[in-house]
Amino acid sequence: MTETDEIIEKYRQAGRILSEVRKLTAEKVTEGASLLMLAEFAEDMIREKGGEPAFPVNISRNDEAAHSTPCLNDKSVFGKDIVKLDIGVHIDGYIADTAITVDLSGNPKLVKAAESALEEAIGFVKAGVNTSDIGGVIEDAITSFGYKPIINLTGHGLAQYIQHAPPAIPNKRMPGGVVLQEGDIIAIEPFATNGAGKIHDAGSAEIFHIVSERPVRHPSARKLLQEIEKYKTLPFAKRWLGERVDFAMLALTRANIIRPYPILKEIQGGLISQAEHTIIVTADGCEVITR
Repeated sequence: MTETDEIIEKYRQAGRILSEVRKLTAEKVTEGASLLMLAEFAEDMIREKGGEPAFPVNISRNDEAAHSTPCLNDKSVFGKDIVKLDIGVHIDGYIADTAITVDLSGNPKLVKAAESALEEAIGFVKAGVNTSDIGGVIEDAITSFGYKPIINLTGHGLAQYIQHAPPAIPNKRMPGGVVLQEGDIIAIEPFATNGAGKIHDAGSAEIFHIVSERPVRHPSARKLLQEIEKYKTLPFAKRWLGERVDFAMLALTRANIIRPYPILKEIQGGLISQAEHTIIVTADGCEVITR
């Protein structure tokens, strides 16, 4: 087996773990269920199956699109929400990424819009296809349901310890674009909304990542940095670090050593659905590794 084959197999292994974790986690999304218990259930299962979380489980509800994960001792429970689960697994840094929408709100058509856009895009992908044209396929599928794509969120490439690598996979027709090559590994990630079709930063952050390495003066900040260095460039949750870390986190943020991921919300408060799979581009199509 060549080094390339070994790397591809790690992506596939991450995808196999993720497929099972997504299914079992989605089944636990019910009214009254704890968001924190759900996130910990998924993250613990990933580790039990031999992977590591590529990022904290995102549990985004209603007008939230991404970057929402429970805080330590979170008491939130599900209501009549439209729930997006975005989950990632890595094996030695090689990442599989997937998302599913669970509807407790009575909006099945909105869920179907994102799912259909994803399937249409997967059916369109092969080596030689331009990412701009993939965006057109996604846009046409979502608008056919009477909704709008979120235009300032995109799918993305995946690389070792890099969750969002080139190329971007737009959710609408865009000028330019990148021609996909055989062997490219990408996550296609349509978002559909009954709002304006754009998101903005809103709400405090519970997810962070390291952006630079530099000396830290304060002992507690230095100790915390040593702990989070194991995540390399991948996102981590503040709740993973235990209690009494606020001062150290603030010091690392102010020093521009770590950076937060603010919660992303629809600018008009529109409901959002999401669907995502990770694929390997082939000469005549693609291999979906997160089915």
